[in-house]
Amino acid sequence: MSEPQPPPIEEPEIERIPRHQDHGQPPPALKRRRAALAIAIVADVVQWIALPLFMWGAASWINDSLDVAVAVVMIRLVGFHWAFLPAFVAELVPFADLVPSWTAAVWLATRGKR
Repeated sequence: MSEPQPPPIEEPEIERIPRHQDHGQPPPALKRRRAALAIAIVADVVQWIALPLFMWGAASWINDSLDVAVAVVMIRLVGFHWAFLPAFVAELVPFADLVPSWTAAVWLATRGKR
């Protein structure tokens, strides 16, 4: 007589992880990082081009307003990162704002993320 066979083992169903719906489009996180980098580059270039507006004097509030707006946008796009604090402080120092600190801060904040 043959021995009774154990019941067959049922394999659990594997839940499929949905892929990004827009085939060929980068994921939203990559879009936000690219947008943050583009905004940082534009802000740094504007500060170079419009240097007379951003020097000490009656119009220095324009520089401060631009830096506050860029800081808020960066935090909204990529989240808070400690690299944004030194960049913001460097932007408040006359002629130190000619260094592309926003671009460097965004690069530092997003360099390890995939």
